[in-house]
Amino acid sequence: MKEIKFPIKLIFNISTLANDFTAKDTTGQTIAYVKQKMFKLKEDIVVYENESKSTVNFKIKADKWIDFSAAYSISDNTGKEIGKIARKGWASIWKAHYELIDQNQQLQYHVREENGWVKVLDSLLGQIPVLSILTGYLFNPSYKVTDLNDKIIVRLKKEPSFFGRKFEISKLEHIDNDDDERIILGLMMMVLLERRRG
Repeated sequence: MKEIKFPIKLIFNISTLANDFTAKDTTGQTIAYVKQKMFKLKEDIVVYENESKSTVNFKIKADKWIDFSAAYSISDNTGKEIGKIARKGWASIWKAHYELIDQNQQLQYHVREENGWVKVLDSLLGQIPVLSILTGYLFNPSYKVTDLNDKIIVRLKKEPSFFGRKFEISKLEHIDNDDDERIILGLMMMVLLERRRG
């Protein structure tokens, strides 16, 4: 995923049993096809080059069976770890909070949900049969990626759509290509977890 052209669109497939989505850059070119392996006790994500699934570019694996405060290791196609995304367990009860860690095991970025009420209202109305169809259009959480000085670098936002299947990643500040890749892969893992939680 070198020379990434933002914004990136993540579009979940609703016609498959797997938890999977396609990532496309601003030109409409596919930069990744992400698939979560089913029936695994620990999260196991494969990031392919495209929908053909012929080339694996990255793998993301959890370090624990229960993901309440698990860390998810991101490795390239050679098995070399390029970073981690870690969920901050208790801090994420009200608003999602994750930490992006670089290849040297150093904290690099924070990922935080911007408004906790959006998730609460989405969950409440999602329990009402007729209204649950519309929640994908009404409630659209956003997440900010900030550096250690609390400067917003990247924003992930859910777009209005049925079944909450569309997300967009926008870059707000210039960063290194390696960081672009690590942030996008971390957000891909996070969106799989947060979309499942509602």
